[in-house]
Amino acid sequence: MSDGPRHIVVVGGGVQGTSVAYHLKKSPVLPPGSTVSILEAVAPASAASGKGGGFMARAWGDGSSTQQLHHVAFDMYEDLCRDLDVQSYRKLPVLSVSPGKGGVNKAKKSNLNQFLPKWLDGNVGRIQCMGTGDDTAQITPKEFVEKMISSEKIDVVLGVGVGVATEPIEDSGSKIAGVKYTKTSGDEEVLQCDTVVISAGPWSCMVEDWFGAEAIEAPMEGIKSTSIVWKSPDENKVDATALFCGEDDRFGTHLEVYPRPDGSIYLCGIGGSDYVQKEELMRGAYRTECNANEARVAAASGAFQEMSAAYRGGELDRVQACMRPCPPDAKPYMGAIPGFEGAYINAGHNCWGIAWAPACGIAMSELILEGKSSSVNLAPFNPSRFTEASGRGGRGRKRGTASVGEQW
Repeated sequence: MSDGPRHIVVVGGGVQGTSVAYHLKKSPVLPPGSTVSILEAVAPASAASGKGGGFMARAWGDGSSTQQLHHVAFDMYEDLCRDLDVQSYRKLPVLSVSPGKGGVNKAKKSNLNQFLPKWLDGNVGRIQCMGTGDDTAQITPKEFVEKMISSEKIDVVLGVGVGVATEPIEDSGSKIAGVKYTKTSGDEEVLQCDTVVISAGPWSCMVEDWFGAEAIEAPMEGIKSTSIVWKSPDENKVDATALFCGEDDRFGTHLEVYPRPDGSIYLCGIGGSDYVQKEELMRGAYRTECNANEARVAAASGAFQEMSAAYRGGELDRVQACMRPCPPDAKPYMGAIPGFEGAYINAGHNCWGIAWAPACGIAMSELILEGKSSSVNLAPFNPSRFTEASGRGGRGRKRGTASVGEQW
């Protein structure tokens, strides 16, 4: 790659792709005259980054290959959100709540009382503290994406990527010359560039078509899950305590409950997820339309209203669904694509894509512009690492080695 201006296209306008573009634009080593664009199929933050809960936990990856991603990203978020004027970021305590009865009254008589939200006033069993708010936080990811784009005036091109244009390099493969995409009009065009970063969530498995399976295999499963958002039942401020709930066999749920600064409450871990296979994802499954499962909306509403009497007369703000991108080993693909100079992938971040976004953004920026990431060791996430597909399971959220939240 020459030392002159770089022309970089990031495919995917979610929180991961936008973070890569943002940190590229902010990098002091980006050559003068360079351009950084996002190619987005629908709109920025239109998929999981517009519908995810936005929970992050600094220590929940400790002892695993993703520990650095948790630590670096968590430590970056507070400063980034201050600089970008992101209003939805805040640290908050986290409680573990089991189904049952009598738990609230018992917790009120203990040191847990300081963390009990007023809206947790229904039937629950045992309550335990999972985090006091020192190393757990939340953000509304759509706001974060929009603030990153506007802050750095990142150019967003709307269109569906369909491949790459390449030029041969004598005796050493090919180099990137552009990204082919289909406009909303149906016309195909080429976005000229010398570098492409595939960061399109579950649809990133398209790299097998774009570059050939002999260059990269990117097994991916999209786990399509429903989430709901409740309006505040009154004008009072909603207490900022997140809940991870035990599996409730009555409703088939394993709720994660996130109050937001705007007074709403976000719920996921609703159960009944659909498993979308790679072949479907490569054809663009659920890219433009991803609807909620109404049966799971009813189940989640029932489970939550059992826990919260305050919300038994509440009103849903919206119901929605999105997919999280899951490689078989629960680790993201982060690095260069072999045989193609200027080709990179940053995808497959499972349920932690929002939480890890700043770390992934700066690590990929360093790799692209400096040849190596100094912020994060990317070796565990080598895009060429994959072997035979393993079975489904164990790819949900972890607190250390313990499974918490939805695992199916």
